[in-house]
Amino acid sequence: MISTIIWNARGINTQGVIERLRNLKIIHQVSMIAVLEPFSDSAQLNTFKSMLAMDHAVSNINGKIWLFWINDITCTVLEADEQQITCEINHIEAPMTYLKTFVYAKCKEYLRKPLWDRFLYLADTRDSIPWCTVGDFNVITDTDEKMGGNPYNMRKSMDFIATIEACGLTDLGFNGPRFTWSNQRGINFRIWKRLDRAMANDQWLQNMPQTTITHLSSVGSDHCPLLMEMNTRVDTHIKYFRFLNLWMTNLPLKKSESRVGTSS
Repeated sequence: MISTIIWNARGINTQGVIERLRNLKIIHQVSMIAVLEPFSDSAQLNTFKSMLAMDHAVSNINGKIWLFWINDITCTVLEADEQQITCEINHIEAPMTYLKTFVYAKCKEYLRKPLWDRFLYLADTRDSIPWCTVGDFNVITDTDEKMGGNPYNMRKSMDFIATIEACGLTDLGFNGPRFTWSNQRGINFRIWKRLDRAMANDQWLQNMPQTTITHLSSVGSDHCPLLMEMNTRVDTHIKYFRFLNLWMTNLPLKKSESRVGTSS
């Protein structure tokens, strides 16, 4: 089992966040941790690496994504910008080299376009390699991924959905709570969304068919951590969810489950 934690912690420099990451690392035998919005200077990266008992660490160019890993992993950063880090990874338990893109997307729709362009580039140039992208995309793909507040206009999501389709990415679904983010206001003003997710290409699904995502409880942040587990020793395949072009012409999108067995 290869386990990764991905969490928009909104501040790593608190005892609660560090303590929780330490506990999750032990409980789930985590070999890689991605912290989004650490709210700390990247000069402190090695300090937090030691606090988390990890062996290596890297940050993207604006310090919004911090990545830690242990010696079981060989990780080479292929590219990094303000919204993503893409790594080529080898793990002692994995059957082959694979790519992971860790994402912290901008909140405004037009600012996310460079990220979608990078996805299209990766899909075009790395289509023979297993590739997964995971993190906080700051956008939803279905009206069912939001509860509370004003009705959501799905046109805000069309560029994201079009990118998913063009890249041949499949949503890996989830276990656990339905939403990954809340505005944490009073119950009458509470809004929930599924902003955090993982998606993979066909090569990933063929070679890592037992990849699961679990939404853990959101303690210490308005986002819940994602636990990504890759079981490289099981042959049983999971049924995942893929967008279809025909949905692009029908707004709003119809209700659909992300994966068979997904909790709601």
